[in-house]
Amino acid sequence: MDFFNGLTTDSSNSRCEKLQAPSYLNLALSILLLLGILISYLPQHYRIISRGTSEGISPFFILLGTTSSTSAFANILVLPASRADVACCKLVSTFECAAGLLGIAQLGVQWFSFCIILFLFLVFFPRAPTLPPDEQKEYTWRTAVTVAILCLLHGLVVIIVSVALIIARPHHLGAWANTLGITATILAAIQYFPQIWMTWHLKHVGSLSIPMMLIQTPGSFVWAGSLAARLGPTGWSTWGMFVVTGCLQGTLLGMGIFFEAKARKQRENTEGEGVNTIETDDEGGPVVEDGLTENTPLLNGSRKPSSQPEYRD
Repeated sequence: MDFFNGLTTDSSNSRCEKLQAPSYLNLALSILLLLGILISYLPQHYRIISRGTSEGISPFFILLGTTSSTSAFANILVLPASRADVACCKLVSTFECAAGLLGIAQLGVQWFSFCIILFLFLVFFPRAPTLPPDEQKEYTWRTAVTVAILCLLHGLVVIIVSVALIIARPHHLGAWANTLGITATILAAIQYFPQIWMTWHLKHVGSLSIPMMLIQTPGSFVWAGSLAARLGPTGWSTWGMFVVTGCLQGTLLGMGIFFEAKARKQRENTEGEGVNTIETDDEGGPVVEDGLTENTPLLNGSRKPSSQPEYRD
């Protein structure tokens, strides 16, 4: 089996020559993006762990985000330009090889970081529904498990199809890469709508991290530009996704900042009037006291106050 059989000699030589003359400006930008992607997800990981709940995060946001990042990572792995870069590693220096594979590493880090969010979402999923009582549609533990299973099944299907094409139909990998890229773009485009709706309905960000969005929103456009410079117009299915997500995440960020500013203003007004109100945290969510609220996750299921509703499967 040869993963690179679908490449022509001319295109491979062209890619290798390009790797041997890297743009140090683009290289520095790519390294900063790689570190930025990793750092940008850390506030979200910390946010869920520190609050002890994934309350306020839409299950559909997690589902679409995980499947989108999986498709995007698989897209760049099977893209002809990426396969040519990997093939060139046999001919160029280690430094030139590493520089040429930074685009793949960036999407790999993003996929891994979002998988951690999926894991934390499942572990810290609250026992009680996260939506207001007047909302008929309630998200339960079964919803969270279903999301995790669907993400796993999607990843397995992508791996099986990719491996099958590599073995039997390597010349179809370009079309498969575009299919994955289009799928990732569509999923990313609709990924933020459930979260935008949920945040608007709750009127606070809950466990959604504003610092993460502050880093990722401008970073999406910078990342798109970096990938466009590396892959060219033929890589539109890869970098186009980040233009779409940047716009939608910016909308969610603006909404989160608005609700946070409104919540702080209300706290300042009520504190000035000496009125006792429910305390909220630094991003508009309710403060957890003694580790127990109406949204206490299953991780703390061994301590359930009598005032809490019974766990619903």
